[in-house]
Amino acid sequence: MNAILKLLMLIALMTSGGSVCHAKTWQSVPLRKSITHPQPMTGLVLWPEEARKRHDTYGQTIQLEFSYCLPCKVVKGCKDDGTIVYDWNWFERILDDVASRGHQLIARFRYEYPSNKDVDGNKGTTAVPEYIKQRQDYSETFVDNPNDGPTWYADWSNAELQRFTLQFYTDFARRYAHDTRLAFLEVGFGHWSEYHIYGTPLSLGKNFPSKTFQKQFFEHMNTVMTDIPWAVSVDAGDSRYSPVVDDDALMALSFGSFDDSFMHKKHELSSGGGFNERCWNSIGKESRWQKGVCGGEISYYSSNDQKNFLSPDGLYGHTWAEQAAKYHITFMIANDAPRGGVATPERFHEGSLATGYRFVVKQCTTNGSSTRLLVTNEGVAPLYRDAWFAIGDIRSATSLRGLLPGEECLIEIPAVANTDGSNVQIVSDSILPQQTIEYAANIKASA
Repeated sequence: MNAILKLLMLIALMTSGGSVCHAKTWQSVPLRKSITHPQPMTGLVLWPEEARKRHDTYGQTIQLEFSYCLPCKVVKGCKDDGTIVYDWNWFERILDDVASRGHQLIARFRYEYPSNKDVDGNKGTTAVPEYIKQRQDYSETFVDNPNDGPTWYADWSNAELQRFTLQFYTDFARRYAHDTRLAFLEVGFGHWSEYHIYGTPLSLGKNFPSKTFQKQFFEHMNTVMTDIPWAVSVDAGDSRYSPVVDDDALMALSFGSFDDSFMHKKHELSSGGGFNERCWNSIGKESRWQKGVCGGEISYYSSNDQKNFLSPDGLYGHTWAEQAAKYHITFMIANDAPRGGVATPERFHEGSLATGYRFVVKQCTTNGSSTRLLVTNEGVAPLYRDAWFAIGDIRSATSLRGLLPGEECLIEIPAVANTDGSNVQIVSDSILPQQTIEYAANIKASA
């Protein structure tokens, strides 16, 4: 029986090409790659109007554009059964415009914007859908704010406004979850959806959502917005407005944070103010960035903040690279920066590269049938969407999503790298066809 068994094993080896006898060892593959441009879904951000105007000079320095968006522009009514009637053409035009420049959109839907005329030509009109405004049980409040200007406030005592807000994001997620034109979604309440109101007393449940509804909102968003990374203002770390920091279950949710007065004079605790840093600490607990995207907008507290924040000497004692690393920034709106003398296209490009992820391949080996990569993230934040190393159409099973700065992972692709590694690439279903995710490598051929 032993002789027969040995004969059968020999026949099996011969018919399989003798793969056991001649199994190949893992051999190093030379790989030289460099990161030449800001990476998709990262970097400094312009508004579409500015991006359109400066595309020839700044178009290659950015990957993202930002726009406020108005629910009333896409909602046409509500059926008797509660189904919201939409016409998304207004929002589609924004997406198409941004994508035409090879960029992705950061969208923020809002209800209140002091002094703004975008809704109907009148200052401070809310962007609440008209069908809600026509209800007998809906009544907005008005304040002629001496600082921000005329402002109407949504009526948060209204049950239909609450229901609509939840349903709107359900419908939005269903439609845009896999749309490559959209990178991130910012949400919130109050002025500019930034989780604060000024010039009038805060009235929870009237001119600002009750904490009960806010809890429902956060839990709902965590349920429906699983494919679109979403973020909330760091001001939600202020317990006067928000229930988040006092609720362990809400703190555990995977939302990100944005700060719309980043790097202002008293941003840091060390500067004698520190409200912003305290909010970051409260809502982040030093780990928010590990599961939710972090970004914001350079401060407008001074007209020179945006124009000077990229100065090599820094702003108010802190450099951009330092602050981007400290808060693990993936994106930052800097629309007015090109209007100063500091933010040249070259400096803007460099500033964008200081954000987000940066993948580096430290080892590349092949055994003749598969390729292995040792990959690390040398950036300041993880990637918040899926991306894979691939050879041709064959992807690795391991996504780069969530690889933290300083971490390493071993990735195997069931395909063979070229002798110079030129066919090893990163692919993603969450970027535009014009975009590419780059990586760096400096692996020499084996001696």
